Amino acid sequence: MEIDFTNNYNEEYDYLYDHFLEISKIVESKLSLTGNYYLGVVLVDNKSIHEINKTYRNIDRPTDVISFAFLDNGDDQIKLDENEVTDLGEIIISIDKCKEQAVEYQHSFDRESAFLFTHGLLHLLGYDHMKKEDEEVMFKLQDLILEDTKWKRNN
Repeated sequence: MEIDFTNNYNEEYDYLYDHFLEISKIVESKLSLTGNYYLGVVLVDNKSIHEINKTYRNIDRPTDVISFAFLDNGDDQIKLDENEVTDLGEIIISIDKCKEQAVEYQHSFDRESAFLFTHGLLHLLGYDHMKKEDEEVMFKLQDLILEDTKWKRNN
């Protein structure tokens, strides 16, 4: 999986690129993805994600992560072609929210950033949590992925 990483926050967080690559490999393994996948990740502040949230989701507040899935056609099934490079979409993460939530949930910033990236990537792959049964599937998968990282639930 290839990641186009853009840090619009502070170069101190450039190291997250390597963390996200590691997680993407775990996701590929857990989901048996064998194609060539590409996605964008953008790190922003609360002001920027607030504007994006307001513009694209009509929600007038900052949020932690927003995913723009390029393959989302309204169906539950997303078809991935293993023979072509598939652009999954873009994940936008608020570093400010990530910091706040790490404190709130009493775990590390790295663990929270791993969670937000994993959550966003699963959305790009077609997972959702609008219905209770879909939420259970997605959240269980998130936990399984994070258990295979060095940023387990409470560190």
